[in-house]
Amino acid sequence: MKSHEDYMRRCLQLAKLGWGNVAPNPMVGSVLVYEGRIIGEGFHQHYGQAHAEVNCLESVKAEHYPLIDKSTLYVSLEPCAHFGKTPPCANLILEKKIPKVVIGCRDPFKEVDGRGIEKLVSAGVEVILDILGDECKALNKRFFTFHNKKRPFILLKWAETANHFIGNKDSSRLLITDETTNRLVHKWRSKESAIFVGTTTALVDNPSLSNRFWSGSQPIRLVIDKELELPNTLELFNKTQATFVFNYHLHREDGNVSFIKIRKNEPFLEQILQICYQRGIQSILVEGGCKTLQSFIDSNFWDEAAIFSHQGMMIKEGTHSPQLIIDN
Repeated sequence: MKSHEDYMRRCLQLAKLGWGNVAPNPMVGSVLVYEGRIIGEGFHQHYGQAHAEVNCLESVKAEHYPLIDKSTLYVSLEPCAHFGKTPPCANLILEKKIPKVVIGCRDPFKEVDGRGIEKLVSAGVEVILDILGDECKALNKRFFTFHNKKRPFILLKWAETANHFIGNKDSSRLLITDETTNRLVHKWRSKESAIFVGTTTALVDNPSLSNRFWSGSQPIRLVIDKELELPNTLELFNKTQATFVFNYHLHREDGNVSFIKIRKNEPFLEQILQICYQRGIQSILVEGGCKTLQSFIDSNFWDEAAIFSHQGMMIKEGTHSPQLIIDN
């Protein structure tokens, strides 16, 4: 006989199929079980479309309809109880008279946050909570960080030599990674909401900050240009994808490029993250140089760091890699 954990693992497997397509919503999977047999399953496939519970119930074959009100519904995240882009899933569960619901973890979004559970329990539904809760939260770490910390989830990324240099002394490009690593980074770009660089990286490397080697969406480009020194001939300003330019002087929309004015007398990075939060940017991949990366580290505005270390490469002098500080 399978356990609650077994069915929740299936929910998580299903939920992952929505990766890159549902943000800023969370990835959610759901299965409907009757006497140890799955008779329906589904996941949240695209932002603004049906939630996991809806797709799960719609997958049930006609011959199994009479079993729905005798079955147990498993879902990796608390069913919603509010009208958003779709009707409340808690209402659907009650409408289908499902007697038992097993939930992976509570939803931190303020419009839900226990209301779905409360609605089900008040209607007499048996609710079991926190089954593989840590795994369910980890799957949606971007979503949980965004709602609990009121800022985007931040992933730092850099490549370094064996002796911890990320660039040459003359600022010329140091090729540390290979094509396989580049494809992985572009995969990350397709999954994160935005990608961030500083002024020097934008000027010296002239990156396009686009997802070219993986299928999926393009990230929003975020760049620091405090004194508006970057020339409009840079790839960042080609208007092929949304771009935010954070500066001290100008607030203007220019097609896909938004110049956003930052106050000089307040912490610069904190203001940027607050603006990103207000605009619903759920995650940021930071690919800047040492100064930019270090500013995130020193401000304790980071959640994960991906460091590519080439153990077969060493240089005598150049730009040192950031100093990672881990707060225990």
